[in-house]
Amino acid sequence: MANAADLIQRRQRSEFQSQVKETLFNAIKGNPDIIPSLLTLAINDAVTYDKATKSGGPNGSIRFSSEISRPENAGLSAALNLLEEAKKEIDSYSKGGPISYADLINYAAQSAVKATFLAAAISKCGGNVEKGSILYNAYGSSGQWGLFDRQFGRADAQDPDPEGRVPVWEKASVQEMKDKFSALGFGPRQLAVLSAFLGPDQSATETLLASDPDVAPWVQKYQRSRETVSRTDYEVDLITTFTKLSTLGQQINYEAYTYPPPKIDITKLKL
Repeated sequence: MANAADLIQRRQRSEFQSQVKETLFNAIKGNPDIIPSLLTLAINDAVTYDKATKSGGPNGSIRFSSEISRPENAGLSAALNLLEEAKKEIDSYSKGGPISYADLINYAAQSAVKATFLAAAISKCGGNVEKGSILYNAYGSSGQWGLFDRQFGRADAQDPDPEGRVPVWEKASVQEMKDKFSALGFGPRQLAVLSAFLGPDQSATETLLASDPDVAPWVQKYQRSRETVSRTDYEVDLITTFTKLSTLGQQINYEAYTYPPPKIDITKLKL
């Protein structure tokens, strides 16, 4: 059972998390073209995880100039720059210390995912924003984010992750992609659901993956799902996969961003 101190910390984290999401939502709303890059940034930061050495993973190391400048991260600097600006704002109102880049990158990706879901709903309503918002709220997958939201408190790496752990997605073969995902504990299903963010051209990536008998059924499944009103299969599997990806090898500090409540001087209370 939670004691009073636990409940105070949970409320502090929840309030801060809501503020972070609002800041990121506004940053992305003003730069919608950056959405795919934000997701690729989070994926590339995470897939450096190595099971054997238990190193790498979604630890914010992609922020280092020597890592963001690698070939696999070409074109992602603009997304990182946007997050740098968002971080300044977030840190200015944080009462529990600066947000880690690891959390920032993953919560920006979450905001980007939600933005793509909302955009799809609006598109299904002929571009009508009001109707699209109603559709998304009626059939949307917001309730699937519970586990992701609880995993708030990742620590930042202090050095770049080793080179050679992230494929240059648009140049990789299907087998290279499958091997990479297998090393992370993922299979064809997870590879297919993340295909939109592996390389700059979703259609080209899906066409390539559809040539593989193991991945093709999942590509086709998600293509069909995206055509439905609810898009349930696609959206739920994307959230589930991203949630697992976002914590590979990470220890979550559930006291992060909490702070001592102000003390009340009872001698000054008027009774």
